[in-house]
Amino acid sequence: MGCDFSKYIVCCWSTEQQQDRPVPEVQDDENEDNNEGSDLLPFHEFTFGQLKNATSGFAAENIVSEHGEKAPNVVYKGKLENQMRIAVKRFNRSAWPDVLQFLTEARSVGQLRNQRLANLLGCCCEGEERLLVAEYMPNDTLAKHLFHWETQPMKWAMRLRVALYLAQALEYCTNKGRDLYHDLNAYRVLFDDEYNPRLSCFGLMKNSRDGKSYSTNLAFTPPEYLRTGRLTPESVTYSFGTLLLDLLSGKHIPPSHALDLIRNRNLPMLTDSCLEGQFTNDEGTELLRLASRCLQSEPRERPNSKSLVTALIPLQKDTEVPSHVLMDIPDDNAAAPLSPLGEACQRMDLTVLHEVIEKLGYKDDDGTETELSFQMWTNQMQETLNSKKKGDAAFRKKDFKTAIDRYTQFIEVGTMVSPTIYARRSLSYLINNMPEVALTDALQAQIIYPVWHIASYLQAVSLIALGRDREARMALKEGTSLETKMNTDK
Repeated sequence: MGCDFSKYIVCCWSTEQQQDRPVPEVQDDENEDNNEGSDLLPFHEFTFGQLKNATSGFAAENIVSEHGEKAPNVVYKGKLENQMRIAVKRFNRSAWPDVLQFLTEARSVGQLRNQRLANLLGCCCEGEERLLVAEYMPNDTLAKHLFHWETQPMKWAMRLRVALYLAQALEYCTNKGRDLYHDLNAYRVLFDDEYNPRLSCFGLMKNSRDGKSYSTNLAFTPPEYLRTGRLTPESVTYSFGTLLLDLLSGKHIPPSHALDLIRNRNLPMLTDSCLEGQFTNDEGTELLRLASRCLQSEPRERPNSKSLVTALIPLQKDTEVPSHVLMDIPDDNAAAPLSPLGEACQRMDLTVLHEVIEKLGYKDDDGTETELSFQMWTNQMQETLNSKKKGDAAFRKKDFKTAIDRYTQFIEVGTMVSPTIYARRSLSYLINNMPEVALTDALQAQIIYPVWHIASYLQAVSLIALGRDREARMALKEGTSLETKMNTDK
């Protein structure tokens, strides 16, 4: 497998799993924002074990932070037992020493539910661990699409939509009593499955021990914050103005330099050359006028979030066009074609899956034979290995009930775990019409080995059997992506 999780490893999660509280099912949360995020979980306090499992033991492969493991607080992607994808922010050990402050802040932000936010779903506070759990946004940040694009720049209409959606997010938060946002920048803007921009909820949390509300780049920091060290709603508006400059120019221009260009009416110097012909001079001037209002040195002269929304609505273009179309992204329903194995899983051809898993054998459990031969000196280990061998023999002969029994004996010893054994038992459960436990085993295989396409495909088949078609499509898409990457890396 070429992965630290690919071997038989000491099973360090079994005790935690027994103690973990179950993850609540996705349910409607009827409130005044019924049309905005009503399909989300209510705020939930997770156990550390649940989040460890969801992120495959905080595997490096699941890191989605811009600076990877070097970031002071690392963000991981993960998946809960109910298949909901999540983003988990794990703070460093010195952050949030005041437990009550952390829980109070998290619970407060967790009450917000809005389609313009990447909403906070829960938190974890155990010992020195402080973690936040949010909706997972799979399609990168505004910084990536605006500054580091690979195929084509973001269109003008989409940039205007980003500005409006962010202003609407800030207005919602203000109306809910959360009018302070820390370090608003292009890295805080995320794109969801449909490529709609969302504002990360993490910036709504008050910062912890360091007390800083902005990064160290002083050129983009509101002047009053430099004087007083205090964040105000007007400071958030200032940062929104810097984002408007980003959207207009396609670059991260210091506000002082931008204001000089604005005063000199030098619109071409502030405009992304890639946008030529996409907007009129009046449209560009209006966006610059709004940005300059946000960047006023006197906080009281800056517009509030409601005024920003009012000013941005008339500027919108192509309002009926979906965001993924404006971004020139194919519809998810017309995604990349499935591989032959993916197609077999889609039609629930378990015979093909059996052939593939049997043919793979345990070659993905790299280093297994060496470890097992070293351990064979105990009678208990010998009995464990015999259970595995009998399970393998039954699996080959398609005696799947016996395979389940023998693999269960092996797993229950708890000394070692193998993704292949969980995959084989998962398939055996499926063939015996037991999709719920099959799904659990497929998830466990992914926990051990987060980039294994077989685990995703088994989840997809289990979800199809359970009638959870939308989640099954997501699992098939994930399996296809992992399989393609594996074949590319060979």
